[in-house]
Amino acid sequence: MTALPLAGLKVLDLTRLLPGAFCSLLLADLGAEVLKVEDTAAGDYMRWVPPLRDDVDPSARSALFLALNRNKRSIRIDLRQEAGREVLTRLVARYDVLIESFRPGVMDRLGVGYERLREHNPGLVYCAISGYGQDGPKRQDPGHDINYLGLVGMLDLTGERGGPPVLAAGQIADLGGGALLAAFAVMAALRERDGGGGVPGSGEGQFVDISMAHGALSWLGMVAAKLFSDGVPPTRGDLPLAGSVICYRPYECADGWVTLGALEPKFWAAFCDGVGRSDLSSAQFDHPGSPAHGALQEIFLSRTRSQWQQFAAEHECCLEPVLGLAEALDSELVRARGMVVEVQQPGASEPLQQLGNPIGLSRTPGDPARAPAPALGEHSLAVAAELGYDPDQIAALQAAGAVGGAWTAED
Repeated sequence: MTALPLAGLKVLDLTRLLPGAFCSLLLADLGAEVLKVEDTAAGDYMRWVPPLRDDVDPSARSALFLALNRNKRSIRIDLRQEAGREVLTRLVARYDVLIESFRPGVMDRLGVGYERLREHNPGLVYCAISGYGQDGPKRQDPGHDINYLGLVGMLDLTGERGGPPVLAAGQIADLGGGALLAAFAVMAALRERDGGGGVPGSGEGQFVDISMAHGALSWLGMVAAKLFSDGVPPTRGDLPLAGSVICYRPYECADGWVTLGALEPKFWAAFCDGVGRSDLSSAQFDHPGSPAHGALQEIFLSRTRSQWQQFAAEHECCLEPVLGLAEALDSELVRARGMVVEVQQPGASEPLQQLGNPIGLSRTPGDPARAPAPALGEHSLAVAAELGYDPDQIAALQAAGAVGGAWTAED
């Protein structure tokens, strides 16, 4: 069997909730050995978010947690205790990457910040994911995806002219600005450390500073470029790729919605000719509310989604239906590329379905269904033994509460 592409890479994940978990999930699916370092109380908050299927192991693992933490192990450590911090430093000496998502300064106050940890492993790539970065005026402020999008201008530009700002269903700042950029930055730092392509590596790790707000801002590159160029601030409803032109918008049809993305003149011409309205060809970039827009609204309402799908098959014009999530997950488009996988959970009668990994590698594809998400502290004792602690020392760590074993209902 071909080795997974990140086999041998060892990652400590001290994060909670979505951004860090998705970052380490991408690495784990591609073969990285990811160890979740959780506290000795409730662990990752995501564990306790419903819904949870009745026949899944009652260590209170939610469906959300299961989906984000497959292919990982879990250890419970109390970093407030020196004995717990010593366990972490032993781990760091053996691992390549550490990812955390605390507010800036928390790890330093616990005595396990980057400067201390690099003493135990100069090659450590330490990635901190935070809302606003490690420096700057808002470094200590709490926040969530909606706040980051609001502060960097994205939320103000999303929605219809004259209407309210509109939130996307996916977390753009958390995932795009945080998790994806963190995974990319970690791999870039590892490449610099290890070298390749004839370039020698430095052998040194480094501190990776990921701000979800600034990462989300980078997604507005094209919009910002125009502002820098002409000095005219864009407003909601003004952006061609956000619905300000009639050739690139969602439209209501007889039984739902469809999307029209006919930006190129050839696609617009194909649409206009196909519906028998070649007179609209000069109105491609008219705005919503125009007579041409009203004509299109009537045209789309005259057919059902399936009829528009048949139309699109006959007239190449970038026209597709708006699917509900259940429809999308059951579609040939999604299933043909393995984006729905089944992961067997301990004690469950049937496997749980989860989203797969979207990264396509021709020789060494990932394996998202390799192992289920871990129970809280499921691997604590085994990991402690791997670090060289003998049974008496492990028992002492447990008695002191520095390391917690597998979670039980009494915890």
